[in-house]
Amino acid sequence: MLKCFTKIDWKKTGIFAAGVLFGTAGVKALSSKDAKKVYTGCTAAFLRAKDCVLKTATTIQENANDIYAEAKQQNEERAAAEEADNFEDGEDDFSEETPETV
Repeated sequence: MLKCFTKIDWKKTGIFAAGVLFGTAGVKALSSKDAKKVYTGCTAAFLRAKDCVLKTATTIQENANDIYAEAKQQNEERAAAEEADNFEDGEDDFSEETPETV
């Protein structure tokens, strides 16, 4: 009967037993009231951070839309001014080409 115990690797068995013991104790610790308070606090902090990031992203998006609209308006005004300058200078965009007589 003692021969079967000689084949057992006691080091590995001890490590396994210690793992089971720490695992059981870990589950108890993770499900305690104090741990739940920590989880709640961390979750609340993440939700606050999420709200802050979303507000910042919304502000950036609004600013980008404003910048785009102003740039578009500026280009339209510039094109209108160039067109008015060309008209005043007597330059037309349409040039009349006379066909050459052969």
